[in-house]
Amino acid sequence: MVRHDHPEMDATPCRGGCAGTPPAAGGGWLRRLHAWFLHVYADGYNAKVDARKRHLIGGLRGAVLEIGPGSGANIGYFASGIHWTGVEPNPMAYPYLRRKADAAGLDATLLAGTAERLPVPDASQDAVVSTLVLCSVADPDRVLAEVRRVLKPGGRFVFIEHVGAEPGSGERHWQRRVKPVWRRLGDGCEPDRDTAARIRAAGFARVDIEPFRMPYPIVAPHIAGWAER
Repeated sequence: MVRHDHPEMDATPCRGGCAGTPPAAGGGWLRRLHAWFLHVYADGYNAKVDARKRHLIGGLRGAVLEIGPGSGANIGYFASGIHWTGVEPNPMAYPYLRRKADAAGLDATLLAGTAERLPVPDASQDAVVSTLVLCSVADPDRVLAEVRRVLKPGGRFVFIEHVGAEPGSGERHWQRRVKPVWRRLGDGCEPDRDTAARIRAAGFARVDIEPFRMPYPIVAPHIAGWAER
């Protein structure tokens, strides 16, 4: 059984080692729909960012925390031998995560919680991973502060995120126009966030960000990169 720091949680491991998994109950139909959508959408999205994920995620070692792992789109990219901890607020995603962690034989712990208050100790993680998460958290600046808190000195934050388009552009105009509906249907996702600027201002020692585009409306502008504590 994998050790966990929250004894109030169910500590029954998956066959692949997934311990501390909260019960998949509650959440409402929108959260259920969102978890299902992430599950069916993952393969198509991964095919378009495969090289970036292999580069950013595949080389991580030690204790790795993933914020908002959703349905487990990144699980297949993690190297064997790491200890993966996922902090996921949507209980409807837990069955997908359990199955994927089990199939991958991943040494894993799944915890309920939010990225604004990560339920892990200070300086306990060698790496933190975020993909398509900072667009939807309630307080991205607090999340980045939490990432820095839980990283060991020299630890690395790796990310792939969709971001706001160039200020003043027609694309940015449409991101803002559709935001109220997009946010409702996308579990809080805001398509016009200046995530790159927030990461650069978050107090990391080193930051490397690459902008790129994806063939999707509204959320075409993306960034990928890493930041070091």
